[in-house]
Amino acid sequence: MSGLAHNFDLTNGINVLRLICGLFFIPHIVGKFTEPATLNFFKAAKFNPPATWMYIAGTIETLLTIALVFGIYTPYVAVIAAFHLLVAGAATYKVTRKWIWVIGGIEYCVFWMLCCIVLAMLT
Repeated sequence: MSGLAHNFDLTNGINVLRLICGLFFIPHIVGKFTEPATLNFFKAAKFNPPATWMYIAGTIETLLTIALVFGIYTPYVAVIAAFHLLVAGAATYKVTRKWIWVIGGIEYCVFWMLCCIVLAMLT
């Protein structure tokens, strides 16, 4: 395969992992700009000023999505994504004090962070 086509070869498990790690940011990006409760979360987590940090997080997630989906500097971006998810998980735990994802806990952030670490290790 030539050009970027090899980045989208779904028979390659690393590509599938990279795409998952990148594409899963899209709901987070959308939620930052469509869900009013997101700003309340940033307030509860004590990010000051909350709206600014919400937009910074959305911008970071947008850049991470683009880089991961297109395979741009994948090992480095995956490490940055893992760190971003560590911060998100820590903020979530600060607000909710819960592990289980379906009740607002950090389980999902931790799993996703570990997937990003594995991606960085494999690329």
